[in-house]
Formats: sequence, structure tokens, C-alpha cells
Amino acid sequence: MKNLILALSFFLVVLNAEAMPDRNPKNELTPAQQVRITEIENRLEEIKAMDFKSMSKDEIKDIKEEMKEMKAEARATGNGVYLSIGAIIIIILLLILLL
Repeated sequence: MKNLILALSFFLVVLNAEAMPDRNPKNELTPAQQVRITEIENRLEEIKAMDFKSMSKDEIKDIKEEMKEMKAEARATGNGVYLSIGAIIIIILLLILLL
């Protein structure tokens, strides 16, 4: 019985992975994406060099928002598989129950 449940859960995971569209099948970045990634890296270096003690709270807040946007944009160009905390907890609970 445990083997059947384990096989079904594995089958569902494989189907879910195959159903997800592949953004970039060769895992290569286009030249435009590479240029944008270098721009983001350069901007982050500029932000690291800033003196935050002399800035107002509004300026710091704007920089944090900019960094969050850049992080989201950089993640969107990559081809990674991301699991949420809830998904990890469910997987662990299923493994504990099945094994």
C-alpha cells in the first residue's frame, strides 16, 4: 500500500514538472538578458557603496524597493525550480507518513 501511494505521489510530481512550460529550453541567456543582468549587478555594486547613514528613511525605502524589483527581474530570467515553504512542509509530512 505504501509503495502504491509513493508511486502515485512520484507520478504526480513528474506530471507537474512536465506540465510547467520551459522558459528557455537551452538554459542559455539571450544577449539582451545578459546585458540586463550586468546592469543589475553594476547597480547593486553602486548601492553597496552608498552611505545609508546619511540618507533619509524615504530614500532608503526607495532603494529597498528598487532592489526587490531587480531581484524579481533576475529570478524571472533564470530557469530554476522554486519550492515554497508550504510545499516543502507538505513533502516532508508525506514522506514521514509514508515511510
